[in-house]
Amino acid sequence: NRRVGLALAQGKPLDVIVAELGHVAEGVPCAKAVRELARRLHVDMPITNAVAGVLFDGDNAADMVAQLLARDPRDELA
Repeated sequence: NRRVGLALAQGKPLDVIVAELGHVAEGVPCAKAVRELARRLHVDMPITNAVAGVLFDGDNAADMVAQLLARDPRDELA
């Protein structure tokens, strides 16, 4: 997972990164599965959405971090 993040930061496409790894980075398929499950169950998971957005939707990592940090503080159990 760390190697995936470092390669993404270097601008490599996810499909190339995964092919070069030679093994499964479990966080990649899990991010997609967890995001989909959260959507079906109507659970707000902003970090998961940001990670999946960077991995699968072409979202910019710096923009996603800024959006997460800009969120209003609130009770996470609500």
